[in-house]
Amino acid sequence: MENWSEYVGYLASAFVVVSFLLKNITTLRTVNLLGCICFVIYGVYSGMLFPIIIPNAILAVIQGYHIIKKD
Repeated sequence: MENWSEYVGYLASAFVVVSFLLKNITTLRTVNLLGCICFVIYGVYSGMLFPIIIPNAILAVIQGYHIIKKD
């Protein structure tokens, strides 16, 4: 697996797309959180792509907060 970070990026995209198909808010937030985490990993290992890392890190914190809070 030469460029494994590219596969992480595709996985992140898949998580985000799937999260839009879900109706249960906790499941939606969890799947979206996984996508955000994968995007942060992708951004870090693809050369510190801050336009990808920063918003997804912020969104991951927001999703995690709402999952824990159980809105």
